[in-house]
Amino acid sequence: MNAKPIYKTKQRELLLDYLEQVPGIHVTVNDVCEHCKKIGRPIGQTTVYRQLERMVDEGLVNKYILDGNSAACFEYVPESDQTETQSCFHCKCEQCGRLIHLQCEELAAIGDHLQKHHQFLLNPMRTVFYGICEDCAGKDAT
Repeated sequence: MNAKPIYKTKQRELLLDYLEQVPGIHVTVNDVCEHCKKIGRPIGQTTVYRQLERMVDEGLVNKYILDGNSAACFEYVPESDQTETQSCFHCKCEQCGRLIHLQCEELAAIGDHLQKHHQFLLNPMRTVFYGICEDCAGKDAT
């Protein structure tokens, strides 16, 4: 098996610096490009996407594809977390599109139940609950 060499380019370092500043936060390729543009170091979307895909292959970044209507999200995985496998669920607001990242024992128990009682292996990294976020629910109340 041929492993691709890791080239330490300026773009890769810029991307890693940004991701290390936002651990546990989902970002899109567009988010990264906007950040780089704001700090005066623009980077192309294709380059960002290619670098993120390499980081996914290396285990530095998790990739989430939630549905056919949303951009893929990426999350930096600090070195200390790379060996741990945690259940990751998502809630997506149907009004504003906000994505909420959840690591919840109660939801992990649902996965255990499905496996033990229904012989169904749930993929928590692709599980999305749709509803209304707190902010949007508050707007409706006023």
